[in-house]
Amino acid sequence: MKYRSLRDRAARLGVQRLVQGMGMGVSMSMSLSLSLLEALMGVLKVLLWVAIPWGVASVQAQMPTVTAKPLVMASTTSTEQSGLFAHLLPAFKAATGLEVKVIAVGTGQALDIGRRGDADVLFVHDPQGEELFVSQGHSLKRQLVMYNDFVLIGTQSDPEHVRGLDVYQAFKALSMGATPFISRGDKSGTHVAELRLWQALGLTPEGAFYRACGCGMGPALNMAAALGAYVLSDRGTWLNFKNRGDLDILVQGDRLLLNQYGVLVVNPLKHPGVNERAAQLFANWVTSKAGQARIASYQIGGQSLFFPNAHANALAEH
Repeated sequence: MKYRSLRDRAARLGVQRLVQGMGMGVSMSMSLSLSLLEALMGVLKVLLWVAIPWGVASVQAQMPTVTAKPLVMASTTSTEQSGLFAHLLPAFKAATGLEVKVIAVGTGQALDIGRRGDADVLFVHDPQGEELFVSQGHSLKRQLVMYNDFVLIGTQSDPEHVRGLDVYQAFKALSMGATPFISRGDKSGTHVAELRLWQALGLTPEGAFYRACGCGMGPALNMAAALGAYVLSDRGTWLNFKNRGDLDILVQGDRLLLNQYGVLVVNPLKHPGVNERAAQLFANWVTSKAGQARIASYQIGGQSLFFPNAHANALAEH
C-alpha cells in the first residue's frame, strides 16, 4: 500500500506539473474536481501497469509474418517418380525453411523452362544439354549431384533374346525384331540418352517396332507392361514402379548406360527475376555432405536408387 501511495502521489504531482506547464496558473486542487483527478490517475495507472509492459508484445503480434518466396525447380520426371524428392526435399526444408515448387517434366522441357527464366534451379540428367545451357549463358556452371544407370526392360519371356547381351547387341536385335520398343519421345534425359545410344551404335530406330509415346517414364513403363514391349528406363523409376506385371531387367551394367544428374542455378544476370539466393542454397545443400548423405540413404527393398558423386566437382576443378 505504501508503494501504491507513492505512485499515486507521483501521478498527482505529474498531472499538477502538466497543468501548470500549460500556463493555467492555478492550483490543481482548485482547477480540477476530485472525480476528474481520479480519472486522470486511472489513465496513468493503465499506462504504467498495462500499456508499457505489454506494448512491445502487442506491436510484435501485429507485425506481418514474412514468408520466403518458394524456390521453383524444373526437374526431370525420374527424380519425382522414383520417390527421391519425397525423401529429399523435406530434409532441405528442415535445414533451410524453404519450400520447393517442383515442375516435373522431361529434361529437355526443364532446360527450356530455365531458358525462359521460369525456374530458379534445374535438376536434370542430360550432360551435353546442360553444358549447352551453360555455354548459352543461362547458368554459370553445372554441378554433379548423383548418378545411377539406365536399364533395358522387357518381358521375362524375352522374345528377341536380349537378356545378358551388351547394349549394342541388344539394340541391334530389337531393331531387327518385331516386338514393340517404347520410346519416351519427349526430349527427356532418358529419350536423349536412348537416341544417342542408337546413334553411337550406328543404328536407326524405324519401322513398326519403334513406338514413341511422348510421355513420362511411368506411363512408358505402363505401356510396356500392357503391350509386352521393351523400354529403356532409369533404374530409380524402375525400382519404384509398382505395375511391373511380367517385366524384368534384361540388360544392365554397360558403361554406355551411365545416367548422370546435375544441378544448375539459373543465371540472374540473364534472368533478373529468378530467386538466386534460394536456388544457390539448394545447389549448395544438395552437393553438401548433408544433402549427399540424404541421397545415399534413399533405398527401396534394400537397393540404392541413386549414388551421390558431388565430390567429383572438386576433382574436376583441379
